[in-house]
Formats: sequence, structure tokens, C-alpha cells
Amino acid sequence: MARRTELPQYTVPSLTLEDGAKVAAVLQARLNALNDLALTLKHIHWNVVGPHFIAVHTMLDPQVDAVRLMVDAIAERIATLGVSPVGTPGALVADRTWDDYSIGRAPAIEHLGALDEVYQSVIEAHRKAADDVEDLDTVTNDLLIGHLHELELFHWFVRAHLESAGGALSTTGAKTEKEAARKAGSAAKGASQR
Repeated sequence: MARRTELPQYTVPSLTLEDGAKVAAVLQARLNALNDLALTLKHIHWNVVGPHFIAVHTMLDPQVDAVRLMVDAIAERIATLGVSPVGTPGALVADRTWDDYSIGRAPAIEHLGALDEVYQSVIEAHRKAADDVEDLDTVTNDLLIGHLHELELFHWFVRAHLESAGGALSTTGAKTEKEAARKAGSAAKGASQR
């Protein structure tokens, strides 16, 4: 559950202290999610195996770097709003509303299937956050929209590995990372046996 942000002593011009605290609370949730995403991407980077290892391994490092820059921008915006950003592992775990990434050492296609679910959740929550702050703070809204552009691009990179020539995603209908990983793995096996 997200922590309640106390009223800051100051915030940016044209925002009330209450609105500054609301925006900071929205951003803190995104800070947690993006910190978790950066760690998850590195986890996948270290644990991916199989014939597509090098393609996925090298694809993920630039994504990690970009997500870490997003984390920094969000933390600095929280501080600009007069609130202290919290980036500790304990706070992330205590506040998150999602389960830990559940795939260990596995073939590249299975990790990409699971990562499809991860990106989908992060992007949906980022869009909601952008909507939530749109009328409160256009600067924060703009920051989040800029992040969405990159996150959606990275999601497309992942989905390109999961898409058939006809445009069907192997993970369609999956509700969990493990289910998406299984579906992606099964589709890849089926394609290789043809």
C-alpha cells in the first residue's frame, strides 16, 4: 500500500501544499515501480539463456539505463515539490502492490513473455498516474508522458519477439508472468517443430 505523503513546507509555484503532496504521492508510486522495473530488467539480463541470449541480453542494458534515468527524474521532481523521495529497498517492498518477478534462469522467449506482462502493468499504471496529475500539475504530467513514450517503445521491442508474422502475440490472454512465459515458450516450441 502506498505511503501517505505529509504536507511539504513548500512546493512549486501555483500548486497548493495539498496538491504538491498529492502529486508527490503519485510520483512516489511511480518511483517504486520504475526502481522495481530496473531491477527486474537486470535480473532478466543475468538469467536469460538459450539461442537468443545475446540479442536479449544486449537489448536490456539500454532499457535499464533509460529506466534509471526516469527514476532519477521522478525523484528530483518529488524533491522539487518539497517532498523527500524514498528510494530504499525496504520502502519499495513495503509499498508495492505487485508480486516480485517470478522467473529465474530461463530461455529468452520465456523471459520476454513474462516481461510483456511486466511492461503492460507498468505502462497502464504510468498512464493512470499521468491522468491523475493532468489537472494538478502539467510539468509532472509532461514528465510522465515522456516516460510513456520510452516505456512503450521498449514494450514494442519485447513484443516484436513474441509476435507471429500474422501479428498475433503469443502471450495474448495471459494474466500472470508465469502464464505469459509458458505461452511464449509453447509458441516458440510449436514454431520450431513446424
